[in-house]
Amino acid sequence: MNASRILPDLQASLLCEDVRVESSGNFIIVGVISEVRVPQLPIAAYKLCVFNRWTAGIGEFNQEVRLVAPDGSTVLRKSAFKFALQNPAQNTTNVSVFGQVEFKEQGTYTIEVLIDEVMKLRVPVPVILVQQKQQPPKGAQPPAQ
Repeated sequence: MNASRILPDLQASLLCEDVRVESSGNFIIVGVISEVRVPQLPIAAYKLCVFNRWTAGIGEFNQEVRLVAPDGSTVLRKSAFKFALQNPAQNTTNVSVFGQVEFKEQGTYTIEVLIDEVMKLRVPVPVILVQQKQQPPKGAQPPAQ
């Protein structure tokens, strides 16, 4: 029996600062992100990328990637992409690029990856407000130790 459609496996998914392609066709993933530490809120990220590699499927598929706010329901960004795999030995890489993402509040944002409306992965991305250390005034002597 020949399968006409097999839902693919998500082999890798990474949130990062950028994805580049070498002349050889290989990917360079820049700045893998596990959390976002910021000195103030609101703040905007120039660019966020989600690198997804799919394999072991047969058929045509719809990928959706969403960035969800800490409330768990507000979708801040969404990317949709159609692709096909002819046989299970094939793979494809899709990169979703979100520009000027504004983080308005501290909390856990979520990256969701779906294939044909089936949730494949949900990744928490904490946004943490970091208090800056006070700098001594110019010309001030450091405290004696």
